[in-house]
Amino acid sequence: MQVTVEGKVVLVTGASRGIGQATALEFASSGAEGVTITSRKPENIEAAAAELVDAGVDPTRLFPLAARADSEESADEAVRATVERFGSCDILVNNAGTNPSAGALMDVDLGALDKTWAVNLRAPLLWVRAAYRASMEENGGSVVNVSSVGGLRPSPITGAYNVSKAGLVHLTRQLALELAPTIRVNAVAPAVVKTRLSELLWQDEPAAARMHPLGRLGTPQEIARAIVFLASDAADWITGVVLPVDGGMTHASSSGIA
Repeated sequence: MQVTVEGKVVLVTGASRGIGQATALEFASSGAEGVTITSRKPENIEAAAAELVDAGVDPTRLFPLAARADSEESADEAVRATVERFGSCDILVNNAGTNPSAGALMDVDLGALDKTWAVNLRAPLLWVRAAYRASMEENGGSVVNVSSVGGLRPSPITGAYNVSKAGLVHLTRQLALELAPTIRVNAVAPAVVKTRLSELLWQDEPAAARMHPLGRLGTPQEIARAIVFLASDAADWITGVVLPVDGGMTHASSSGIA
């Protein structure tokens, strides 16, 4: 079965590079009527838009916006502008994330911890509320949150990040309960994907690859395909699910293999 989002309007946060940019391209390639992409810096999101157009995305169906992920005002304005431009906001992907607080929780800078939790946990709720009020309450929709395998199990170094992603896992399930039956809310939980955000984890790429039973790091495109599936009507009886897209890491860990 071909997975399409024909006629749907999509908003992807944190889309200037990596998983977010790949997700925007995948939605556009899967028939989306309109794709709004956001990032904090105007120059970054404009550059990402130019790259997407070079990759074949119709510029009339692409709407780049500068917006802070952790700002309620930015979320409201971006969703409102999307509805004004394309007529609705059918799919929301909460991809924006940050991890400035590497280190043990006993030592991590509390200001960095606050920023991590604000962007990774509080911000997705702000964007869901904005989409709900502007479009989804009346028309229904689908939300996909980008969590992490770090939200499913503890690991060294990235404790503050992991806690924020674990919170996002529970937020996904809570919203799936509260917003059913007209709005579906799911999440993906990637393992190590070769992006700038996760560079600390794959600096030693051979060692990082060995952590995954499939023997390699993930790609942004592989995460994007899972996101589009969960957002599409092909997954219309799926909600409250957190899908590991992790090269087998979660299963291997829970089975005592790794």
